[in-house]
Amino acid sequence: MFKFIVKLHPEISIKSKSVRKRFTKLLASNVKNMVIRVHEDAKVIQNWDNIVVMCKSQDEEVRLGLIDTLKRVPGIVQFIEVQETTFESLDDIYQVALELNKERLKGKTFCVRCKRQGKHDFTSSDVERYVGGGLNQNVEGAQVKLQKPEITVKVEVKNEFAYIIKETHFGLGGFPLPTQEDVLSLMSGGFDSGVASYLMMRKGARTHFLFFNLGGATHEIGVKQASYYLWKQFSSTHRVKFIKVDFEPVVAEILENIENSQMGVVLKRMMMRAGSAIAQKLGIDALVTGESLGQVSSQTLANLNVIDRVTETLILRPLIQHDKQEIIDIARSIGTSEMAEAMPEFCGVISKKPTVKAKLDKIIAEEENFDFDVLDTVVNNARIMCIKEIEAETKEEVKEAESAAELPKGAIVIDIRSPEEEDNDPLDLDGIEVKHLPFYKLATQFGDLPKGEDYYLYCKKGVMSQLQALILHEEGYTNVKVYRPE
Repeated sequence: MFKFIVKLHPEISIKSKSVRKRFTKLLASNVKNMVIRVHEDAKVIQNWDNIVVMCKSQDEEVRLGLIDTLKRVPGIVQFIEVQETTFESLDDIYQVALELNKERLKGKTFCVRCKRQGKHDFTSSDVERYVGGGLNQNVEGAQVKLQKPEITVKVEVKNEFAYIIKETHFGLGGFPLPTQEDVLSLMSGGFDSGVASYLMMRKGARTHFLFFNLGGATHEIGVKQASYYLWKQFSSTHRVKFIKVDFEPVVAEILENIENSQMGVVLKRMMMRAGSAIAQKLGIDALVTGESLGQVSSQTLANLNVIDRVTETLILRPLIQHDKQEIIDIARSIGTSEMAEAMPEFCGVISKKPTVKAKLDKIIAEEENFDFDVLDTVVNNARIMCIKEIEAETKEEVKEAESAAELPKGAIVIDIRSPEEEDNDPLDLDGIEVKHLPFYKLATQFGDLPKGEDYYLYCKKGVMSQLQALILHEEGYTNVKVYRPE
């Protein structure tokens, strides 16, 4: 039999009696929901000061599955794997301790530590001396060392039972789901948004995902993969929603009508407006972003202040003081780093020389040039899905449009960079026709180009051209490729 004792988070233990009882009940329910998926015979017992998980199976894969599962349940700081035994004497406890520890104690220094509850005719110190002395005499090369030993043998005695601790495992910590209110996390698929979402789940908040699509099907599949993974790993005890908003029309409106240096802040304000409207529709009181102070231009204190003024909805930023490397390290530990690394940066969306000290009055003046009907339309057309609905879509392969470093005779290159980028760095190709059509106009104007030609999209990094080529493929334009000079 496998047996684990889940220790309560210290922050749960200090709550009032009613709150502690509610938190513990939620945690036990979540644990039961999860471990039953590992083995149908897994049992969960809720006590005042711990939660016990038992399973009669002897299969090592089941044991490892239970350990992995318990490590991913929010609200568990640590749990101990134990061998339970009844006893009539201290020698009974010693015999079990010897069987479990004989091999690992050979040639090692060790000590025995005991915690005891209940009425007994011995003390905790008596257990430590008896078990420690027996192990010292009967394990080859083992030697008692009370200060800084190589191995600590832990024993817990509770009433008529003794528990010999095999191993201590560490979990996520935080609070059980859903002890906090729901939140709506803005997911881009990168390092920051994924880690921010995870931290809110860990804190006991049921976390829904809001995706502003800026790059077509490729971007969508990547973000769905990251969102589904986070839910499946850390939050699958509760259903959440995935909301998709096609934000390309908003970006196009910004690029055409907003002064260049103010674009980044205005884009974030539009996202907060849209996020707030969707959160209100879903009855959610807070938005979550992956912003970290000073990481990029839109994340200075001055700019965040201006961004926040656009809505009364609470905006939570769990990464606000984290360094980038700290964020990446967390992403690696939770398994999202590879997905984040594969997610491209979307060129053409951020200003070339963005302001780092936006002024509210100037931003408001710029936004007077924006057609808010565009924003209203994309919000009204938002697609709201249960996270389970996207499972099949997460398994789709991310496609790539064919690219070429050399252009064939008769090819036509479409420079999709912004007019300002074109002016600063003109694309001059000897003997090749170059047309200028900013990426945000492709959706409405590409169809006006002559049919039967081969078109090669070009941008500086090759990211936006790849995304736009795939979008055009979805519209049936199979004669579109990407020009990526070496």
